[in-house]
Amino acid sequence: MEFYFPTEFGEQVAFASAVITAILGVVVMFAPGLSLSVFGLQPREGRVEGLAEVRSAGGAYLGFAGTALLLAQPTVYLALGAALVMAAFARILSILSDRGNSLRNILFLVVQLILAALPLSYVFGLI
Repeated sequence: MEFYFPTEFGEQVAFASAVITAILGVVVMFAPGLSLSVFGLQPREGRVEGLAEVRSAGGAYLGFAGTALLLAQPTVYLALGAALVMAAFARILSILSDRGNSLRNILFLVVQLILAALPLSYVFGLI
């Protein structure tokens, strides 16, 4: 089986979003302590459930993005973009409901929106 790299610009942009999402998933899955500190969170002493939850989320990002990279189908890119849009929407809800209006939250929101926009713009023919 040969590794597929897209030739069209639009698909390359969607592919790049999946690569970045996969890399973030690897970092979150294998370095949950570092990830939590970047997010401004700290697990409680003696409680490892928080680390397990963060690792699990990183694995979900990695699995979803990896599937998009391996299958390279518009419907999979659509699902990846939709999942990232919903993650961004959840962050917006947090900003509005949980008084999470911080520079860090806004920055992560922008990153999530960009990562979501790339595959969706390819799927909907905008690029």
